[in-house]
Amino acid sequence: MEKGGAIYIMTNKNKTTLYIGVSSNLPARLWEHIHQVYPKSFTARYNLSYCIYYESYFSIEEAILREKEIKKWRREKKEALINTLNPEWNDLYEVIKEW
Repeated sequence: MEKGGAIYIMTNKNKTTLYIGVSSNLPARLWEHIHQVYPKSFTARYNLSYCIYYESYFSIEEAILREKEIKKWRREKKEALINTLNPEWNDLYEVIKEW
């Protein structure tokens, strides 16, 4: 049986830094970022606590491939992707945590 996965994009209060991640348990992973469970992580160092984009996949392997694809993009293309789902760049954690 395959386990599902998701990719997500985090940013900070000023929306100056983007982080693309992948997880098989998105609500739990976002909680870890928000509460800086790993204080030396990239997201903790740059205060990336707002989830502004996500995509769900049937398998974690699909999600990993998508994460690798998006990480190669220039910022402008990442911003355009975010704007398709969340043009106001609102934090989506409240929606995701209910999964």
